[in-house]
Amino acid sequence: MRRQRGRGDRGQVAVEFTGMVPVILLTLALLWQVVLVGYAYTLAANAADEAVRACAVDQDGSAAGERHLDGAWEGTATCGTPSGGMITAEAIVRIPLLFPGTAGFAPARATAGAVYEGPVGP
Repeated sequence: MRRQRGRGDRGQVAVEFTGMVPVILLTLALLWQVVLVGYAYTLAANAADEAVRACAVDQDGSAAGERHLDGAWEGTATCGTPSGGMITAEAIVRIPLLFPGTAGFAPARATAGAVYEGPVGP
């Protein structure tokens, strides 16, 4: 009578890959979240720069800064008052959780400054 042999390692790669799928997906999600955090800070810096440029020539800095935020990204841009020939602007952008437009973490903040070129008060 012939003895039946075991299957050996056949199918082992498929089993190991199936076990690693959750780890791979978690790693991808974490990397994507890091990208979103970095992009939020980039958007905040750009919005602050645009807002301070507009405020420096006495225009609406809030509208200029917020215009540079993409559709699903939520944030604000505000200008301070001129002081010592300089003006500053601050932009705050909400950092989403995995997808823009969703609840997220603490906001990304950025400030920018420029020489004030608008009319000087009395």
